[in-house]
Amino acid sequence: MYLPPAFREDDATKMVAFMRAHSFATLVSVVNGAPFATHLPLTVEERGEALVVTGHVAKPNPHWQGFDHAESLAIFGGPHAYISPSLYEKVESVPTWNYIAVHAYGAPIIYTYANAPEKVQGMLEAMMQSYEPSYLAQWETLTDKYRAGMMQGIVAFEMPITRLEGKYKLSQNRSMTDQAAVAEHLQQAADPTAAAIGTAMQSRIEQEQK
Repeated sequence: MYLPPAFREDDATKMVAFMRAHSFATLVSVVNGAPFATHLPLTVEERGEALVVTGHVAKPNPHWQGFDHAESLAIFGGPHAYISPSLYEKVESVPTWNYIAVHAYGAPIIYTYANAPEKVQGMLEAMMQSYEPSYLAQWETLTDKYRAGMMQGIVAFEMPITRLEGKYKLSQNRSMTDQAAVAEHLQQAADPTAAAIGTAMQSRIEQEQK
């Protein structure tokens, strides 16, 4: 993605934490020569020095058929907010939008219940542990036939991450006076996503002032 230096984030620990906090992602691959996107929850795992995202798609979804052909992109989107030029010191200013996003690139590896049942089961258990640990006990009470049927209806994947891009567009290109004014305004907003951007801006300002 377009990454002006002022907005670029290179802290991998910070980006991984963001991915986990905003794990309902958009996965984009090339299928039959055209971009294809699926919106889905992902788990983010650190395996030694490697970072891997895991998930699954429905078997009828053609998305998985493009996994072998090119690199895929998982987009983790976070809070965002409209920024009015009325908040700036200078009258000659234009509106913009502040937001946070992390892009993760990699080549997904496919697993199905037919060829790797333990991988599919492991992926599902990791997802349950991440989103609703209490459901694990209920899952174990379901009949083998039902669980097998559910797992046969999906295609699981692991995507080792080869590249991370983080963009924290938080008015860093403005004066500290403008940044403080925008942060204060957003933190008072009724919209929780706008308020979240205000909080992120305030945290960054305080970090800069240390």
